[in-house]
Amino acid sequence: MTMKPASLDIDPLDRALAILTDSADEAPKLNELAAAVGLSASHLQRAFRKRFGVSPAEFVQSRKLKQLKSALRENDRVTDAIYDAGYGSGSRVYEKTGQLLGMTPASYQRGAAGIAIRYTTLDTLLGHLLVATTDRGICSVILGKNETAVVGDLRKEFPGANFERTDAGDDWIANIIARITADLDGSNAPESPLPPIDIRATAFQWRVWQALQHIPRGETRSYSDIATAIGKPRSVRAVANACGRNRLAVVVPCHRVIREDGSLGGYRWGIERKRTLLAREGRKVAPR
Repeated sequence: MTMKPASLDIDPLDRALAILTDSADEAPKLNELAAAVGLSASHLQRAFRKRFGVSPAEFVQSRKLKQLKSALRENDRVTDAIYDAGYGSGSRVYEKTGQLLGMTPASYQRGAAGIAIRYTTLDTLLGHLLVATTDRGICSVILGKNETAVVGDLRKEFPGANFERTDAGDDWIANIIARITADLDGSNAPESPLPPIDIRATAFQWRVWQALQHIPRGETRSYSDIATAIGKPRSVRAVANACGRNRLAVVVPCHRVIREDGSLGGYRWGIERKRTLLAREGRKVAPR
């Protein structure tokens, strides 16, 4: 694609971002983008990731994924949606979006139609807990005020799925419940390996969630700590957004991330639940 050279009065990274955003059909390759903004490819790669939290290629992938989700909702034919979102071939989109969508594009379009989801619920000191899995891995861990609320949340996320309640015999669910129970009991027992995960996420969100899983029980990190840990020190707001989009309560411990001043910040499942979790894990939290 033809691009004008960067103007001297425009920040090269802002120019690169604008080019990628305006690339309706095909995004430029890294060396083409670098030449257009007057930087070397390696410098652009490092600087772009540092400022925006993702590489140019990951930015394009995330943008295409958003376009695909929108197109899948608006088109009757999956093939049309794939090409409308800017993917060059059907096989490539299935290859690239499996982990990011958590299911095939056709399944996502139909609200996970035909996907078998097993779940169980139990009452805890945090309210009702729901744990759900597909045959690929954990797809949801939800906290709510009662069983109706948590099951309703699950059905809203996957309106076309086939749901089966199971209270025994599912090793994945038993493992997750054991981990959560240990947290609530203040147990110091080692955490068992996390089963496979089957959720939708961007590449950036995956990196944040992986960093969260390395925060030891009883400790906290600030949003800026996590941003630094994943090599994106200027992406504090993006880290906070990734924490807010976590759908695996406690298992991916976004409750262990607090503000720089020590205050608790937000929590998808309610600030009092966050306070209770941290207290049960042995961390002293700031007074109300």
